Amino acid sequence: MLYGIATAITALLLAALLSALLRVLALRLGLVDRRRRARPLPLLGGLAVVLSTCLVAAAGGWTGTAPLGDGVGRLLAAGAAVALLGTAADVWRLKTPFLFVGTAIAAACVVPYDETGPVAGIAAVVWIACVAAAFRGLDHADGLAGTVGVLTAFGVGACAAAEVMDDLAVLLSVLAAALTGFLMHNWHPARVAFGSGGSLFTGFVLASTALLTRTGYDTVSTVAVLFALTATASADAVLVLVSRKLAGRPLLRRGPDHLAHRLRRLGPTPPGATVLLGLGTFAAVLVGVLVHTGWVGPSAVAWVAGAALVAVLGLLRVPAYAPRRPTEPNNARVQSPLPGTRTQSRLPGTREQSRPPGARGQTRVPGTRGRPEERTARGLPAGGATRARAEASGGGAPPRARAGASGARLRGEPFWGILRAQGESAAGAPRGRIAYDAEAGGPGVSGVQTPRRQLEYPPPPPRQSTSPQVRAPLRIRDG
Repeated sequence: MLYGIATAITALLLAALLSALLRVLALRLGLVDRRRRARPLPLLGGLAVVLSTCLVAAAGGWTGTAPLGDGVGRLLAAGAAVALLGTAADVWRLKTPFLFVGTAIAAACVVPYDETGPVAGIAAVVWIACVAAAFRGLDHADGLAGTVGVLTAFGVGACAAAEVMDDLAVLLSVLAAALTGFLMHNWHPARVAFGSGGSLFTGFVLASTALLTRTGYDTVSTVAVLFALTATASADAVLVLVSRKLAGRPLLRRGPDHLAHRLRRLGPTPPGATVLLGLGTFAAVLVGVLVHTGWVGPSAVAWVAGAALVAVLGLLRVPAYAPRRPTEPNNARVQSPLPGTRTQSRLPGTREQSRPPGARGQTRVPGTRGRPEERTARGLPAGGATRARAEASGGGAPPRARAGASGARLRGEPFWGILRAQGESAAGAPRGRIAYDAEAGGPGVSGVQTPRRQLEYPPPPPRQSTSPQVRAPLRIRDG
């Protein structure tokens, strides 16, 4: 009794200390999980549980205070191998089928074939590998895998104590204490994650010890007790597989479709979802222990199966996947806001191009923007028919033309001094927009889109000039 308490306290403190140290090591090495959490989280926390359990159990066997049997020693060695395989998966991102095969090979070294038989032994190997993979899937929320592991370890330990398997009972108590020490760092908000190494080790040890405690019983009651002890992990695995199958997603693709994810969408906080799942685990494990000890019949497990089925069917109706966004073609045409213009959409980050009706190819002056009409209004060479018309009417196009009836003077106006004016000018005309009609009352350019960059400023009053070049009307046509 005293030895059990001492070993439990030692495993708890050692797991808490190793979790803090391995967290720093994982951050230094960059072994963090970025795919399913909002912040990087170290992945080596499960190794603290593995090292604490193996060291304390081995110390008890070495000192002779709690000697381990041959089956328990083989079980602990196989569990350590599974933990190394899971840690390798965290470091090198090994695929799930490879982990499943490796866990099944380790389980084949633990199953007692002389008592179960070859057929039941193969089924037991597959079941142990499935439970270990299901516990790996429980590491999707802070504190969930540790909470379920602690409650299951206490339940399986009670079954082992009822069968007077002291070595298994001690091993499970040490595992429960190590998981409790790890939960000090893994409770929300978690500072370290379980990782594949710790989750596979926990699921493997729990499934293997549960199978060893039920060896020699009839098949129906054994299946009922084993299901009740691992009901939460089994329900989570079934929910995920059915949901992904119905949604047409790959079965091994990770996503927010587990038990805790869907519960959080219904309103509970992350710790609240973990507590709810912990209460469900406690109820299922309690039924399994009562059936194993003979207090209730195997039919009581039907209530656990019914509750798990209702939970799975109810949470399947909770949306877990974001809807896909419709894709738009890159060459889709966008209708122009002005009639008679044509605008063609381009790649993201480029500008749209529009052309007035009837306009032909135009050569721009280097360092300027806009169409020939805009350049003529600014006093720049227009080129083409517009320049020829200006030369015929006024004896040559002036290098810097002044607007006619609009009174806008562009000469000497600094770019940084162009301001947006409000209201109207003293002459009654709207202020701040370049007029395209070069002659008051004459034919101008109609239906042309305003320039891309509008020059807005209050125009000065018109001045009279005796120069024949400026007095001559300038007629602008589409060039």
